[in-house]
Amino acid sequence: MSKTFHAEILTPVGKLFEGEVQGVQVPGTEGRFEMRVDHAPILSLLSIGHVRVRESAGETGYAVTGGFVEMVDNRLTLLAEAAERVDEIDVERAKNAYQSALKDLEEKTAPAKEAKQALARAENRLKLAGASLPES
Repeated sequence: MSKTFHAEILTPVGKLFEGEVQGVQVPGTEGRFEMRVDHAPILSLLSIGHVRVRESAGETGYAVTGGFVEMVDNRLTLLAEAAERVDEIDVERAKNAYQSALKDLEEKTAPAKEAKQALARAENRLKLAGASLPES
């Protein structure tokens, strides 16, 4: 019996990952959970957070901004609204997004819900990249 299963991470701009994995940990809207070989079928919404993909060669992290994940018959499909590898996060771009979202919240130039979401996405990217939040 194989100790791996097939996983794909897809975004609107294309496939970010495809391969055999030992486990995938995701930020579900009700909390973090991990899927492994022979996991029961599941369909779950994702929140903004960190996806960890465990392969035999090590672990790769991805920053995601929401979406959903499905696991059926040892095949995982993760459809993310947006995602990027943690080691490829553009810290300056994330800092600019953070400051822009803060400005939108303070000046009420964008709907509060959208500005809060943008702020959460930027905070997640900065945290996962190991960067500090910009001074306000």
